Amino acid sequence: MKRLLLSTLAVGTLMAGPTAMSQQKVDNLPATQLQVVGGLSNLTAYQNAEQPFWTKTVPELSNGKVTATIKGFNEMGLKGPEILRLIGQGVIPIGTATLAYFASDNPINEAIDLAGLAPDVKVAREITEAFQPVYEKFYEKNNIKVLGFSTYPAQVLFCNADISGLSDIKGKKVRTSSRTTAEFVQALGGTSVTIAFGEVVPALQNGVVDCAITGSMSGYSAKWYEVATHLYSLPINWNQQIHAANLAYWNKLDPKVQDFLQTNIKFMTDKIWDAAARETQEGYDCNTGAAACSQAVKGKMKLVQPSEADRELLKKITVETVIPKWAARCSEECVKDFNSTIGKKLDIVAAK
Repeated sequence: MKRLLLSTLAVGTLMAGPTAMSQQKVDNLPATQLQVVGGLSNLTAYQNAEQPFWTKTVPELSNGKVTATIKGFNEMGLKGPEILRLIGQGVIPIGTATLAYFASDNPINEAIDLAGLAPDVKVAREITEAFQPVYEKFYEKNNIKVLGFSTYPAQVLFCNADISGLSDIKGKKVRTSSRTTAEFVQALGGTSVTIAFGEVVPALQNGVVDCAITGSMSGYSAKWYEVATHLYSLPINWNQQIHAANLAYWNKLDPKVQDFLQTNIKFMTDKIWDAAARETQEGYDCNTGAAACSQAVKGKMKLVQPSEADRELLKKITVETVIPKWAARCSEECVKDFNSTIGKKLDIVAAK
């Protein structure tokens, strides 16, 4: 199993294209072949960022000395929640994964992306960076080297039902992708349903669920506009991605290669955070057929704008329901770390 994965592997991070032109080539690096497992291969984060970065940008910047293979985890028959464990075991040398996948492993993985915590991408990045040192320390104990964090576009509601606000979620079945979004939906009186991303289209089409939460552009890429009628443009969460390597594998790399990769991954994560903001709006535009959409295919969904009352309701649920439930299942040290970083930045106090 290990040998098979290592022979086919691939991972992901971030932006290539124009960004690569701004970086300088590095000479005298030892020949190094990397094996990487990326995110979902049908999403723009993989297609426009991860794959070009590892297969084009890295070789170009290293004068061909550092090369990489990459495949999306779905292409390898993986589901997602096992990726960090496989990185820790050394089966996956380098990989990208959604932190929310690992909430059941340890609630600390939910800390930066609790439902309602970040109303925009700027705040999402600030709290991610504030908590990054905590993750670095935590994952080092699990034989994982944290290389950086990025994000998908805003996670929003796609509904095959007539909705005008959060109150309309009451009584509806909603596909959620994390425990925290499930608790948010339940606080609104809805029913949380767990369905794999690739199964959402038929679920919406056949009435298995009324709504589903995903990134605005992710939903477009997966053609959710063909089976959903209403798009509610209120960011619920962001689904941050962790980019990581097996610690033992990383430590065996030449220090010059480590520096080369760390520098460029940081450069690329900067760009993908910027892209998330653009793609959030592009997702709104393309799912609803707005003139600003630059894609060839345009959806015909109705864009529902959030009211100030709904923004306040989201904050209320976050403070009174989401954070207390999360704090109850996280350790005292975890809650303390949250309060000294994210809580301090947002003026929120979590309590056991």
